Amino acid sequence: MRYTTVHRSGGGVLPRPRTLIHPGAYNPVRIHSCTAPRGRHIRLALRPGATLYDALVGPLAGAGVACASMTLLGGAFARLDYCTAPPDPSRQAVVAYTAPIEAGAADLVFGNATLGASDSGAPLVHCHAVFRDRAGRLAGGHIVPQTSIIGPRAIAVLATSLDGFELRARYDEETHIRLLQPFRGNLHGRR
Repeated sequence: MRYTTVHRSGGGVLPRPRTLIHPGAYNPVRIHSCTAPRGRHIRLALRPGATLYDALVGPLAGAGVACASMTLLGGAFARLDYCTAPPDPSRQAVVAYTAPIEAGAADLVFGNATLGASDSGAPLVHCHAVFRDRAGRLAGGHIVPQTSIIGPRAIAVLATSLDGFELRARYDEETHIRLLQPFRGNLHGRR
């Protein structure tokens, strides 16, 4: 990794934020985006006892939403599993997810999630969040939605549908990892 220092008035040298250099061919278009001609805002109270995956995918599918951006505003997990992304020891990518870490019961501080589609067209939920475990430790990372269970209090979520394009997980040539990427149209025939 490259590190550069920046001199600021008043003395002291602060480190520049690190620059990550991915192993694949450089793509000068770093952010690929689509605009949605319309979007709906949906407020959810995630059902206690359900997995995060089922509690998000079911109600949104019922509202005709296949892709969405979501903010998780607080609540509790009876069980929370998460991963972090340290440097990839194989050096095939800059980072690689760890095996799932069981945090046990935890209080959600804040999170963001995206609903998209896998290669097969199945719903895919990607979620990052900050939480506090029962010992009071603050932690965060990539939440495993299929095994994380909503606790006794509902988790409040604000969702914005992304109508008019689809987010699909695809291998990215530059980063060498799978990323949700926007595509125009409705590849899997969902509305």
